[in-house]
Amino acid sequence: MLPVIFSMGVSLDGYIEGPDGNIRWTAPDPDLFRFHIEQTRDVAAHLCGRRLYEAMLVWETAEQTMSDEADLEFARIWRPIPKVVFSRTLHSVAGNARLATDDIATEIDRLRSQPGDGVVALGGAALAAAAMAEDLIDEYRQFVYPIILGGGTPYFPPLPKPLALELVESRPLTSGVTYLRYQRTR
Repeated sequence: MLPVIFSMGVSLDGYIEGPDGNIRWTAPDPDLFRFHIEQTRDVAAHLCGRRLYEAMLVWETAEQTMSDEADLEFARIWRPIPKVVFSRTLHSVAGNARLATDDIATEIDRLRSQPGDGVVALGGAALAAAAMAEDLIDEYRQFVYPIILGGGTPYFPPLPKPLALELVESRPLTSGVTYLRYQRTR
């Protein structure tokens, strides 16, 4: 079975966006973006909420709007990845995406059972919170930024019980961001 990962930038005090919804502080520098490109190569499928899906639509037309080679490389990797979008308001999606037709546990089970290698990536705070509540995430990947926001949307929502995690990788990046990878212990 393919593992399910939740990967996101997080402030030192544990928030993925500030009180006003601002995430500009997570803009990657070239080295950090290269790291994201390499990690994206391993994504077999991606689940996301509406907001993240809409933010990522820019990659569908990258060749018409971008000229940076790293941006174009990411777009070439990102576009073919199958995506499942959870939304109450969207009626259609573009590219290699489909709207979720089942609950998160069923959609994750369907994706993690597909043949092949890689990971099933999960993006979006609300969607990740729902998956955490049902203990569906195998691995947490944090890009810890050296900033304290003082409030906002937490990386970890309140949970019904503690999650035991094991640190399997820690890497300081040249941007000042620290990459932490934790696996769920069962």
